[in-house]
Amino acid sequence: MSIHKVAVAQIAANPDDSLATAGKVVETLHRAAANGAQLIVFPEALLGGYPKGASFGAPVGLRTQEGREAFRRYYEAAIDLDGQEVAMIAEATSATGLFAVIGCIERDGGTLYCTALYFDGKNGLVGKHRKLMPTAAERLIWGFGDGSTMEAVDSPLGKIGAVICWENYMPALRMHMYAQGVAFYCAPTADTRDTWLATMQHIALEGRCFVLSACQYITRRAFGAEHESVLGDDPDTVMMRGGSVIIDPMGTVLAGPDFEGETILYAEADTTAIARGKYDFDVTGHYARPDVFELVVDDRPKPAVRRRSREEV
Repeated sequence: MSIHKVAVAQIAANPDDSLATAGKVVETLHRAAANGAQLIVFPEALLGGYPKGASFGAPVGLRTQEGREAFRRYYEAAIDLDGQEVAMIAEATSATGLFAVIGCIERDGGTLYCTALYFDGKNGLVGKHRKLMPTAAERLIWGFGDGSTMEAVDSPLGKIGAVICWENYMPALRMHMYAQGVAFYCAPTADTRDTWLATMQHIALEGRCFVLSACQYITRRAFGAEHESVLGDDPDTVMMRGGSVIIDPMGTVLAGPDFEGETILYAEADTTAIARGKYDFDVTGHYARPDVFELVVDDRPKPAVRRRSREEV
């Protein structure tokens, strides 16, 4: 079967309560499955929250105690991959058979990572991608992923890969995804600018793949009273306005962008369109020039501490 119903979930997090957000994800999964979806993409940092407008008390050259306390709260709101939130979502994808890509803030030791999780129906959590390059002030609160979490995953629909927010502006990372034969290129994001649509259309055309991008629609009301925001404290202030979208391999917009509120967008994806698109443009195949350009990807894990006794000799 070449035609698959796909979806993007434009929903808001509960930034202070990852369990409540996981419950909302579960409800969304069941609603999307009831509407026939087979693949659904959720926004960046949905579980754990995207702290829009916060500075974490970090002027150049010093850190304030208020900023340290803000980070402590953010750290406590993040999730562990062996925690209850992941278990709840795995159970829901098993019950529905949905493949889901979900953005989270992953807690690992004392460091937080902006991560995309892959859930594959009855197989549960089958992979993750940690954001390689946090953008601007994100670097203060998130660690850097390494090359070991850039693998796309197989699914009954085809190969699925995730690239998070402004990683999508990294040409080498895009090439690595295309080289893996990604059919569904998932782009969880926090970018709500008008220019994001053009970026997603470019990627669809460049990779000759379906692009699914999901962003939160969230207001100041969703954040706790302690959340510091340069956008102010009016509860009706829109912190992120959505803009989620689904695009086909020739750059045609199939659904969205939507800026009106929380919603689920659906589209039918005919994967035979991928081969038709690659007839005249395969960026890592017949349109490449490996005699002139070569990309080398280091996909080895890079732990800070390695024990020789645990390494193969």
